[in-house]
Formats: sequence, structure tokens, C-alpha cells
Amino acid sequence: MKAFHAYDIRGIYNTDFNKTDVYKIGFFLPKLLKTDNVLVGRDVRVSSPEVFEYLCKGICDAGADVHNIGLATTPMVYWSTAKFGFKASVQITASHNSKAYNGIKVSRENALPVGFDTGLGELKTMTESLAIHPVEKRGKVVEFDVRLQYLEFQKQYLADYSNIKIAVDCSNGMAGLLIKDLLANKPVYLYDDMDGNFPNHDPNPLVEKNVEDLKKLVKNQLCAIGIIFDGDADRVMFVDEKGKFISPDLIIGLMAHYFLEEKGLKGNVLQDIRTSKAVAEYIKTFGSKMHMWRVGRAFAALKLREIDGIYGGELAGHYYFRDFYYSDSGIMAALIVLDIVAKKQKEGKTLSQLISGIEKYANSGELNFKIEHKLDAMNAVRDYFVSKEQPTASYDFDGYRIEYSDWWFNIRPSNTEPYLRLLAEAKTDEMLQDKLAIIKEIISKFD
Repeated sequence: MKAFHAYDIRGIYNTDFNKTDVYKIGFFLPKLLKTDNVLVGRDVRVSSPEVFEYLCKGICDAGADVHNIGLATTPMVYWSTAKFGFKASVQITASHNSKAYNGIKVSRENALPVGFDTGLGELKTMTESLAIHPVEKRGKVVEFDVRLQYLEFQKQYLADYSNIKIAVDCSNGMAGLLIKDLLANKPVYLYDDMDGNFPNHDPNPLVEKNVEDLKKLVKNQLCAIGIIFDGDADRVMFVDEKGKFISPDLIIGLMAHYFLEEKGLKGNVLQDIRTSKAVAEYIKTFGSKMHMWRVGRAFAALKLREIDGIYGGELAGHYYFRDFYYSDSGIMAALIVLDIVAKKQKEGKTLSQLISGIEKYANSGELNFKIEHKLDAMNAVRDYFVSKEQPTASYDFDGYRIEYSDWWFNIRPSNTEPYLRLLAEAKTDEMLQDKLAIIKEIISKFD
């Protein structure tokens, strides 16, 4: 089975995994997490009902009960797992991937992520090597509706938006399940009907073409902000009033105005290894400390808990909150950003002005290279620059991040796709382009 990855189980349904595989996963999951109750939610993908059916058959044949919350955002499953004390939960989703994909995100007690190194690897071995013997007393499927309680939790982050116009693109995904209950008809909505065929664009806001309709809407409707969710609403990204896409790592800095300024909190904040250097510098001005860690929820949620961080974020648009059981929520992040934008607008500051106060450096954005020998290429790039000049800082826990006084780069292998990923930042665009040219030339030798 090709669907097991670092963070979750995911792939093209009926190619990388199928209903037989799903049944096996369901059967061994209670054994893996030592429980007889599994919370299960699902997204609106066309294949999700079948995945749900066979997952439940497996869980019940193992003698465990399924608590079915039905259609749900992924953060809704995380919250319910911790709130109601489940030792195991599953969200059936392929997140931002296109309609042919599906997947399974597994969490344990307290909504702690189960990644390949913390259980999925063992689960894979079980499905491949252990025999299945259904128990005589099967489990059952219990309906478990948490929607209204979850909405009540999210409503505490609502603010007065009467002075701003908002645009929201739900990407035909799971944000459409909840967003109108929170924001009503205040925003101008795009693609808010849930449709697992994703007829308007793929539910991945990191791909530029998928944000074009939102950019146009923001400019045409003179909105103060545009918000776009991915397919399962665990990620969110933003467009400023000029229709410009905001690099998601900069939103970590923006959120300081809510947590560190408005709420007056002091403590730790978390970023991933790709985050702009400007963000940590900005956080520092509020008296808090930035920590850097690996990419992905399987690592970030655990790290935020370990450092008891107030909040954290990633370049991919995940934002984690101590008050959300150290997990990520796209909708909660959106409400917090809306609070900031509405309050700052009253002070005469637009979203683009707020971001320009954070963003200091020329940034490449994440670049992808499809090559076979990823590690060799990474080492070659690192060795070239380290041999030229001693770095001011270096990190090797997720690829390499090598820092100098006036520029830095991160080069890392993707955990979910066949790519080598590169991001670089410099004090001037001219310097950035010079460094990128050198790096690209080195990588080209490993095609």
C-alpha cells in the first residue's frame, strides 16, 4: 500500500489504497491505540462514504464502537477528540488534494497527531502481516452530533466586523459546513456549497491559480480582506485589500496583535523551518520568544505542547493554538485575523499596511524540484555555501536551514510528494536572485 506517509494515510483512492485496505486499517486501529471507542468524521469527497463504510466495518469487526460525527472539518474532529476524551479518532479527508484523492488522518488522546513514527508505521505493518479474525461481539456505530457545541466554542472568537467588507472562498470544501453559522451573510461568499468534485478549483490555496477568483472578488467588491480555506478547513490563507496573496508565514507575525498585544500574553510562539526571519524579529518586539521546528502537524502540534506555546504557524497555512488543544484550525485562525483587521481598520491601518510592517526581506517563496537524488543535492548545496563562509546559524532537523547575516535558505525533501523544496530570503532582491541562481545550478546536476 502506497498511501502511508509521514503525517497521514493519503493517496489516489482505488490506486494507492482501496476499501480492503481501509477495512484493515479500521480493524487494527483499536489495537494500535488501545481503545474500544473511535471517533470518526469525514469530508464531502465522493469516495468518503465508501471509505467511511469500510473503516467502520473494520473498527466494528475488531469489537470497538464508532462514534460518528458525520460531515466535519478536520479541526472539528481534533477538538471533539480532546473535548470528549476519545483515545482515538479518524478524519476521512485528503485535505487540499484534488478529487481523485482521499485519506485518513489519525489522532490519539488529547488530539495528539499519529504520524508514521508515532504509530502509522506500526499500523502499516499490522495491515500487511497480521491475520484478521473478526470478534464475535461486533461493535456498533453510534451517532454523535457535536456541531452546535463546536460552533459555540468558535463563537467566542467573533468580533465586530461592521466596519469591514469580507470575501470568503470555501473551495467547495468543509468550511462551508460552518462558516455561515459564524459570519452569517456578512461576507461575500465564493464556492461555499460543499461539493466533493471541487468544480471551481482544487481545494489548495497554495496554488496561485486557485486564489485568482478570490483576488478578483476582493478588488471588485472593495473588500478589506479575502479568506480562502483548503478542502478540510485545517488550513486558511489570506488576500489583502489590494488583491495580493499574503505569504502564510507572515500571518504568524500578524497574530501577535491578538495574542500578545490585545490579550497581553507573553510566552513562546512556534514557527516552521521555512518561516521568514522577519516573523521572529516581529514577535520579539512584543516580548515573546520564537521557537522553530519541523514542518507538518505530526511535529508542530507536539512541539507547541512541549514548549507550552501560545500559538504557532506554518508556511502551508496551518495555525496552532494552545486554546485549541495545541491543534490547528483554519476557521479559528480566520476569526482571529478578522478581529485584528477590523480593529486596526478603525485605527486607519489596512491589512496591506500591517503586513508591510512585518515583511522586511526579499523572499523566493517555496520552489520545487523533481529529482531522484534529493539527499545528495541537499548536501551539495549545503557544502558549497558552508565552504565559502561560516554560517551565523544552521539547523538540520528538517532538511537544512543555513543562515548568514544578510540571507538564508532552507532546502528539504517533501514528506508527501516527490520533490526537493527550496526557500531562500535575502536583504535585497538582487542578492536573492544571485543566490538562487547558484543553488539552481547545483541542483541541476542531480536531475
